[in-house]
Amino acid sequence: DHGRTGRHGNWRSPNEWLLSSVASAYASRVLRLADEPSDRLQDSRVRLPDPIATIVDQALPPRDQQGIVVFFTGLSGSGKSTLARALVDHVLERGDRTVTSLDGDVVRHHLSKGLGFSREDRETNILRIGYVAAEISRHGGMAICSPIAPFESTRQQVKFMVERAGGGFVLVHVSTPLEECERRDRKGLYARARAGEIPDFTGISSPYEEPTNVLKIDTAGRLLEVCLRELLDALVADGWLSP
Repeated sequence: DHGRTGRHGNWRSPNEWLLSSVASAYASRVLRLADEPSDRLQDSRVRLPDPIATIVDQALPPRDQQGIVVFFTGLSGSGKSTLARALVDHVLERGDRTVTSLDGDVVRHHLSKGLGFSREDRETNILRIGYVAAEISRHGGMAICSPIAPFESTRQQVKFMVERAGGGFVLVHVSTPLEECERRDRKGLYARARAGEIPDFTGISSPYEEPTNVLKIDTAGRLLEVCLRELLDALVADGWLSP
């Protein structure tokens, strides 16, 4: 717990934190804007005195300059890691912001080495990824995560950590059907899971809780470039990437 040492500390939102930074003489004028979305608050800066507008600019830069976590979730073999790598490459090629990849398998070999695949250990792994991602977003960076993350409660905990750190959180469900994921499985993991050789295997012997009201991308029968363009268009539309 960083207390209020971070960019926005323990405040509910960057807007609430903003109120603590302005002179009391202007607080009542800014109060009306405290619960507005960041983009509307940016538009409203023209109605504020210059000193307050400056604070708004510093506290709430445009979304494409704010810290953000793009969190992919989906079954093994759904294409989430491939799509995440394509997004990382795209951002690096643009060169206009820092980006860090937190792939589920890579994190398990380093940050979460020694954890098993029980529900408790899987949740611990996801929360560790979420903590690192939140810290990256706290300092204005972009973190791209691609674990399976099958449980809604854990995904919501990660979202809370990121938003508490002042970052944006975009959840992407790579919704490729189970049948297609099994067809792609070169290691035979699904077959072993169906044979009872691998316990707690997501989609077979352990549930995958599908998120709702999020960006869904089905990669079955589609080119990577098409899926990436769908993702980029959504991020640009929401202001997280510049056109």
